Amino acid sequence: MANPLQALRDRMAEYHIDAYLIPTADFHGSEYVGDHFACRRYVSGFTGSAGTLLVFPHWAGLWTDGRYFLQAEAQLQGSGIRLMKMGQPGVPTIEGFLRSSLQPGQTLGFDGRCVDARTGRRYHQLTKQLGAKMNHERDLVGEIWPDRPPLSAQPAWLLEEAYAGLSRGEKLRQVRGDLAAQGAEVLLLTTLEDIGWLLNLRGGDIACTPVVLAYLALTQEGCLLFAQGAAFSPEVLAALEADGVSLRPYEGIYDYARRLAQGQTVMLDTRRVSTTLLTSIPTGVTLRDRPNPTELRRAIKNPVEQTNLRQAHLADGIALTRFMYWVKTQAGAPGLTERSAADQLEAFRRTDPHYRQPSFDPILAAGDHSAVIHYSPTPASDRPIPAQGFLLADTGGHYDTGTTDCTRTYALGELTHQQKVCYTAVLQGNLALADAVFPAGCPGSVLDYAARQPLWARGLDFNHGTGHGVGYLLSVHEGPQSIRWRAAGGRETPLAPGMVTSNEPGVYFDGAYGIRLENLLLCVEKAFPTGDFLGFETLTLTPFDVDAILPEQLSPREKALLNAYHAQVYQAIAPHLPPQEAAWLETATRPL
Repeated sequence: MANPLQALRDRMAEYHIDAYLIPTADFHGSEYVGDHFACRRYVSGFTGSAGTLLVFPHWAGLWTDGRYFLQAEAQLQGSGIRLMKMGQPGVPTIEGFLRSSLQPGQTLGFDGRCVDARTGRRYHQLTKQLGAKMNHERDLVGEIWPDRPPLSAQPAWLLEEAYAGLSRGEKLRQVRGDLAAQGAEVLLLTTLEDIGWLLNLRGGDIACTPVVLAYLALTQEGCLLFAQGAAFSPEVLAALEADGVSLRPYEGIYDYARRLAQGQTVMLDTRRVSTTLLTSIPTGVTLRDRPNPTELRRAIKNPVEQTNLRQAHLADGIALTRFMYWVKTQAGAPGLTERSAADQLEAFRRTDPHYRQPSFDPILAAGDHSAVIHYSPTPASDRPIPAQGFLLADTGGHYDTGTTDCTRTYALGELTHQQKVCYTAVLQGNLALADAVFPAGCPGSVLDYAARQPLWARGLDFNHGTGHGVGYLLSVHEGPQSIRWRAAGGRETPLAPGMVTSNEPGVYFDGAYGIRLENLLLCVEKAFPTGDFLGFETLTLTPFDVDAILPEQLSPREKALLNAYHAQVYQAIAPHLPPQEAAWLETATRPL
């Protein structure tokens, strides 16, 4: 059989499709996707979590962002697929490339179930302007993939109110109020995290993201959940039905959409629903294109969730601190590798009774691997961890009490002066962002400068966002808020009390080393008589590595912030450590 790329081109020729687009997406716009939806990976061989493949008969390109440039260069070698580095000078966007490459009369194809409706509309307008055509009705990769994994249907389970903070009934009441305020009769939800939050429903259909493959239609009279029946036990079904939630077949969402009555008003988010679902709705239905009301509600953690999150970060801090001690004392030992270190950190986390699973694939990167922003060790890439240089560890966990995400870069031996300069600059950015005070209504782009300025002052930068929202036992990457100077298109969402956002500046030198330091921040109110101001509470509790810091590079204010944070870490973590580790922690958090 031909390789997947050639097989795809053969199928394109059969259907007279001249350009075929394969995003990294499932039917729900998820950041991470299950094996059934790994179409871009199957055709290209690139395994990163973000990227879009565009295939012509005699040319193919993969667009991905700065997190994956090095990884993609390696994995695409010899494939005939060109790497298109998003955001770099001279690199067009996908739409820009199509505008210059697609000819009149030609056809652009993609699986409309995997492309959001807003993007699908832009492709439709583009092809119309070019005199070309669009075909969103064929899953060509599915047609050529002989052993494609089936749709996941892992057991669904319910998150207790003690952890969720609000009952399912109360959340449904709130969102029905949002629906009425918009003058709409039906709310269509397709984002898995929104559905999981609304119903206090969790599952295992995406690795490291405890969600259930599902769609949801909410009215004032009822709630229809379109999902795979095999995932639901009688107990879970009974609990859902008690709150007026009725289960329907997963694929039934399209028939439901086609049966919406003319004159009805439907609220949906065209950034989230698929092209196929939107085009299934009759033309006589009035659409309210609005952000899902669940998006902001789940981003603003309620008081119970906030209390629980502090417990999750205490548990995570104990595991991370024990790991720091372990890896710094074991570096260079026979058998110590990136993968075995990841296993050991997972073992430390599993000692907590509320721990469930990693919140993403662990990033344990020694030596020049640390320069690959989203490197994750595989059996083929795994390497020993020597007693020298840096080890970058970016990991997180899902607990009943919330989700964590933390990055530390450890000094495992003597560092050069320049390495310490860079580490300290990254630390300065982390401290500055955590210390920020700002008026209510500020978006994250206003704050990004604080984290980058110590690096910019040295002519350095990092090619990823500074902060992303974090869900509660859902996705580790969640909107709508973010912290980045390159603001995403459209209106930015202001930071608000209760939002949890990462703080992760870094610096990377290809072929040499990388440094990243990440804490999670809870947005809180700051009391000033002059107006409404906000700031941050740092949730993460584990030391920065004082062995990598140049104290003379820190200002008195920065030293005070670092010392206060380390005192907090010691006070919280030391009582939970064995005596030898507690004694080490006292030294590791010593004032500078």
